[in-house]
Amino acid sequence: MNNKIVTLVGATGFLGEKIAKELIVHGAHVRAIVRATSNRTNLEKLGVTDFETGDMMDPASLKEALARRPLADAVIASAAGYTGHSKGDSPVTDTIGYKNLADAVKAANISRFVLLSILECDNAPDVPHFYHKHLVEKYLKEIGQPYIALRPGAFLDQAKDFVLPKVQKGVFPAFIPGVSMGMIYTADLARYLAMAAVSIPDSELGVAVDVGWDKPVSGDDLAEAFSGVLGKKVVSKPAFPGLLVNFVFPVIGLFNPGIKDMLSMIAWIKTGKYKSKNTQKQKELFSDLPTVEDAVKRYCKDKKLV
Repeated sequence: MNNKIVTLVGATGFLGEKIAKELIVHGAHVRAIVRATSNRTNLEKLGVTDFETGDMMDPASLKEALARRPLADAVIASAAGYTGHSKGDSPVTDTIGYKNLADAVKAANISRFVLLSILECDNAPDVPHFYHKHLVEKYLKEIGQPYIALRPGAFLDQAKDFVLPKVQKGVFPAFIPGVSMGMIYTADLARYLAMAAVSIPDSELGVAVDVGWDKPVSGDDLAEAFSGVLGKKVVSKPAFPGLLVNFVFPVIGLFNPGIKDMLSMIAWIKTGKYKSKNTQKQKELFSDLPTVEDAVKRYCKDKKLV
């Protein structure tokens, strides 16, 4: 047991629950900041009993929660307003909300802020929810808050897993066909975030670290990996019909900022820039750099496909 207290923001989300589980595995005490209306059931099943009520859009609630004694050794922020997974989430959570959280962590004098960022976010000014993460990294540095930002690529699995039913039918749904990109399995990301909170030395703070697989992959690469693991032919097909992406989404995007953001992301990823520039730093810090085959094998095992 390392006896460290880690405050987790975004704890009730798809990834947040996995982070809580990994923190417990690593011997940390989890203190979860949740909204008053959040469902705590899954966290309680993991053994989390320490809850503070707070909202990223309510600075006073954050300051009160983070000032709680004994003081946390680290804060992990995995909330994502862009996704809208939880009631009350919105894109302003990723801008004003994160600024509020950074200010509250700084005011509480907590010695480590672990930020879930996005791969190459500093090079994607035209993709709002990517670039917002860069602005958070920049703000943490400006206010002098010790931090480490982990920058994953695209998730292999999601809260609503659209890969599983397709793969069971012999199809891998490629988000952007023919384009290689950085990717990660969320079980690994949760582990890296937990380690960043409890075991990475202070000398490694103040940086952003790319996390994911040993190389970028395309839909065809993933289909081949699933074929090898499942022992049957899996082919790559577009996740969305071309008509939808090229004609329907652009019209909807005129009235829906979320769809407009997504289209900007697709256009940017097509440039081929959504790739890690330094995979070795991940290996150095976490002693881990999975291959696509290894990640797919573990995904299939976890989903009981093998």
